[in-house]
Amino acid sequence: MQFTTRPEILGTFGVATSTHWIASTVGMSILEKGGTAIDAGAAMGFVLQVVEPHLCGPLGDMPALVQIAGEDAPRVVCGQGTAPAGATIEHYKAEGLDMIPGSGLLATVIPGAFGAWMLMLRDHGRLPLRDILEPAIHYARHGHPTLARVSATIEGLADFFRDEWPTSYETWLPGGSAPAPESLFCNPALADTYDRILTEAEAATGREAQIEAARRAFYEGFVAEAIDDWIKEACVMDAAGGRRKGVLTGQDMAGWQATYEDPLSVDYGDWTVWKAGMWTQGPTFLQSLRILDGSGVDQMDLNGADFVHTVAETMKLAFADREAYYGDPTHTDIPTETLLSKAYGADRQKLIGPKASFEQRPGQIDGFDLWTQEAIKRAGKDVVAGPGAGAGEPTMAHLSEKRGDTVHIDVIDRWGNMISATPSGGWLQSSPVVPGLGMPLNSRAQMFWLTEGLPTSLAPGRRPRTTLSPSMAGRDGKASLAFGTPGGDQQDQWQLILFLRLVHGGMNLQAGIDAPLFNTSHFQASFYPRATQPGHLMVEPAFGDAVIADLRARGHDLQVAEPWTVGRLTAASRDPDGLLRAAATPRLMQAYAVGR
Repeated sequence: MQFTTRPEILGTFGVATSTHWIASTVGMSILEKGGTAIDAGAAMGFVLQVVEPHLCGPLGDMPALVQIAGEDAPRVVCGQGTAPAGATIEHYKAEGLDMIPGSGLLATVIPGAFGAWMLMLRDHGRLPLRDILEPAIHYARHGHPTLARVSATIEGLADFFRDEWPTSYETWLPGGSAPAPESLFCNPALADTYDRILTEAEAATGREAQIEAARRAFYEGFVAEAIDDWIKEACVMDAAGGRRKGVLTGQDMAGWQATYEDPLSVDYGDWTVWKAGMWTQGPTFLQSLRILDGSGVDQMDLNGADFVHTVAETMKLAFADREAYYGDPTHTDIPTETLLSKAYGADRQKLIGPKASFEQRPGQIDGFDLWTQEAIKRAGKDVVAGPGAGAGEPTMAHLSEKRGDTVHIDVIDRWGNMISATPSGGWLQSSPVVPGLGMPLNSRAQMFWLTEGLPTSLAPGRRPRTTLSPSMAGRDGKASLAFGTPGGDQQDQWQLILFLRLVHGGMNLQAGIDAPLFNTSHFQASFYPRATQPGHLMVEPAFGDAVIADLRARGHDLQVAEPWTVGRLTAASRDPDGLLRAAATPRLMQAYAVGR
């Protein structure tokens, strides 16, 4: 018997798991109404915008993996918006910037999450749009219990909002004070926005026509018009400490649509793992599996020092390649085939030694010397954050009181449809609330560099290289496991650890999630101010004193986290006989899995 903090959820009708208990139960209610996993995932996604506004918002972004029953392999849904037409390196440098701020109007790209949800609902949902949006409207209109972390985040930004972002002050501090933990918090402007979208949608006849009308209201109608009108005049403080105007326009929004893509994948033993493309950090997971193949990791104690050291050193190598090579493949020729090849992984494995590495070591691939040199140079620079608020992504609990980061959703329905989605962006810390909409813009453009010639160079129409990274895996070439986590640069680290424990340790989902976690910040951070911490390794104290001492002896710059603070994993799976399983992390006391 595997002892866990809570039971692994088992059933045959459906399972839903996410980073907030309200979203998970809303997802289950949608399944009970006859909705698909995609219907449930969408309803959960909209609710998470309301109950975790410090982690995601309606004007954010989202990649997802969907496995449709009867289809051979998952598909990627790209809800990552692109840089606006006015987002040029020349313009940003003329604004006095050498790095894109972590907040403010120049940090935004076209919001993609709404379009992605509409695309999936149109093609793979069953229920009317009203059923999907009404739970979010209810909690925005009538209130939801304020998380302590939301309260602390708003309280910490109260003075800044009052002085610099008055629309945010009005929204998040109604009456002039932050909502107390567990008090009911309402966002009536957001409820009004979604109500109006529904009203305009329901003027059309038929489910698909209504979904398309909702998409148009968002990207071509009153939502885009409100954003366009405001940005023309707004000049707001950003994380770099300056007041600057934005470049996003309604025309940018009208010209963008969410799309489907084929995933990238690698085989690992009798498993296949699928991830989104090189515009995400997801391929670091795949590269790590290639590096670990034949390393002996399958024979290691999965809570031992050998395992932690080997996996951490592997991740350093994979993420060094992320910094050198990853970017939007529709704009740049990226050596994807080489990076994911067995031969390249075997060569990289040879670099793992008995001691912790403090070097940034992207692989050397012919024809890409400039990229590797630039990645090493950037990682060696000292970085200093500007004086403004909103530096980068909300941080984990052990780093500040602004806890948490991003959200995650996994759902499987009775028919075998599956979704793994990681919505993010549009946090309350990212940008001022757009007047009349109740929602702030995203800050994903901070992933770009203001240097020409790189796969991550800022350019109009280019996708930023996102950290958002849902996962699917399965045997015999068919997906049976959906999993993921918030966590910025840590997402694929924690997911890799969970996967290895499921594959090599025979753990059930909950036991794999409950086991102690670790991560490294050795490589270049994705979020402003883009710092590196060479040799860094964070571990949970549950590894034990002997393992921690061993890791220190191997030279790791070790940081021992507070207990139960690393990772926010959720997962769901489907056995060949139809038995469904789901689990969610006990860390931070928010995530829950439900099912029957």
